[in-house]
Amino acid sequence: MSARNEREPFYLVREDILPEAVLKTMEAKDLLARGEAKTIHEAVDKVGISRSAFYKYRDGIYPLNKVDRERIVTVSMNLEHRSGILSKVLACIAGLEGNVLTIHQSIPLQGMANVVISVDTSRMDDPISGMLEALNNMDGVRKALVIGQG
Repeated sequence: MSARNEREPFYLVREDILPEAVLKTMEAKDLLARGEAKTIHEAVDKVGISRSAFYKYRDGIYPLNKVDRERIVTVSMNLEHRSGILSKVLACIAGLEGNVLTIHQSIPLQGMANVVISVDTSRMDDPISGMLEALNNMDGVRKALVIGQG
């Protein structure tokens, strides 16, 4: 296990730009966690990577919803300027057991408003990816992304 400093930077990276070996390492870890592979050898054979690649990346990649670094997440959203959109966003977050701590909304320009919300995610099952997926699938939400944790 490599010596990791807790102050090392972390990055939020889209899956489609990660190297194949890193993605397959995550697949192998998932197989092991779900019990679909009993050994590392079996898991890497199933996903098609070497054991050395698995060992190289295994301590450096985790699914975003499993990283338990901080419980307050800040989300930036571009919302269409229509009545009730922000209310629906807040209801969605509350329905996922998120507790909204702060809201900052810019003045709408060209039919869009930027809203930044800080959410206490400590009671949420899938605090980041589940919330982002729900928000991005909502009518009136053009884009939602995590801009900070702390």
